[in-house]
Amino acid sequence: MAPHSARTAPRSARAIRAVRAVAPPSAVTAGLVTVLVGVTSSAAVVFTAARAAGADSAEVASWMLALGVGLGATSIGLSLRHRVPVVTAWSTPGAALLATGLVGVPMADAVGAFLLSAVLILLSGVTGWFARVMDAVPVPLTAALLAGVLLQFGTGLFSSMHGGFRIAFPMFAAYLAARRFLPRYAVLLALAAGVAATTATGGWHAGGVRLSPAAPVFTAPHLGWHTLLGVGVPLYVVTMAGQNLPGVAVLRGAGYDVPISPLLGWTGAVNAVLAPFGAFGLNLAAITAAICCGEQAHPDRARRFLAAVWAGVFYLCVALLAGTIGALLTAMPPALVLGIAGIGLLGTIGGSLHSALADEGMREAAVVTFAATASGVTLLGIGSAFWGLLAGALTAAVTRGGLRPRPDRAAVEAAERDAAPAQDGRAAADAATAPAP
Repeated sequence: MAPHSARTAPRSARAIRAVRAVAPPSAVTAGLVTVLVGVTSSAAVVFTAARAAGADSAEVASWMLALGVGLGATSIGLSLRHRVPVVTAWSTPGAALLATGLVGVPMADAVGAFLLSAVLILLSGVTGWFARVMDAVPVPLTAALLAGVLLQFGTGLFSSMHGGFRIAFPMFAAYLAARRFLPRYAVLLALAAGVAATTATGGWHAGGVRLSPAAPVFTAPHLGWHTLLGVGVPLYVVTMAGQNLPGVAVLRGAGYDVPISPLLGWTGAVNAVLAPFGAFGLNLAAITAAICCGEQAHPDRARRFLAAVWAGVFYLCVALLAGTIGALLTAMPPALVLGIAGIGLLGTIGGSLHSALADEGMREAAVVTFAATASGVTLLGIGSAFWGLLAGALTAAVTRGGLRPRPDRAAVEAAERDAAPAQDGRAAADAATAPAP
């Protein structure tokens, strides 16, 4: 009996280690928070866009099903392929654009616009032009852009205390205590505290929640040029400028040098396949991706891709239960969503600000980028991420004569002084070993 127990114990220990290797609690939590924030923050906008196109309940559920499948497949596949936390999301500015642009537009024409935008994103990845543009942008500007995008969520942690103090403050207190004693599980414990506080205060409104699986509804696209130009092209522009641009900044700011063109190509291709079922825009995530790129996702940055994989798994769960998403949105108090999003992004905001301001020569341009992005300004239907980066690049071009950092003259002179004795020593050695004339 004892030998059998001895054999069973190591086997059980190996199984536990295997589970922990593929499902570390911090990574699973980060993936869950990523999907929670992504869905609750903008799913209502998606519903509004679908209703503007005249979608019925089955078609609305099909939209969420297609988006969930697309996000799950791309997040899991791209993260495993590149071993980088690649999180994808639906285009929130695109959904806002559709909410007004699809009023009175037949569903077939709307699907045609989705398809055009997806094909243009695919071509952007295949040609590589977007990656070349991003390679020309200095790191301080991309870090400042990321900090500006995330600032609203960092402040949301504290603004949610107005009216939601009994939920937000226990979360913050639990986070601080966990950072002191259990830093790896700080976000998880903060989420648990928020759920407990919501339950204790009766903050849940789950009376109308019903399990309702969705079925795909196919709509053949109609390529009407009015809708293609009026909706499809603007959808592509706002998706690239408002989502893919800051999405790349998140990866670059976290130190992940991943090839951008394949990521765009695959998101565009998957989007094109799922467009007839309601997938209006798949792209690189920005705010939610930062949750999976931070230290809270995994202490080993080489293993943080697991957080994005688990985000993909949870997105597939969203797809299976797409019909219940609307009810769940109304059941969850805003203080819980804003609080856990702000807590999960505190470290990323701090790291981004440090990277943005570390180079004194680029500091002014970085501050301009940060301020313009954080302002939330929208011009010509394009969000503040694009205009913030443009303002920072213009500042660098005017004040410094270009985007590339100039070498510090004092540092160069010091390096030359340090190199002079070595050069003199090498010259003396050469003279001593040279053959006599």
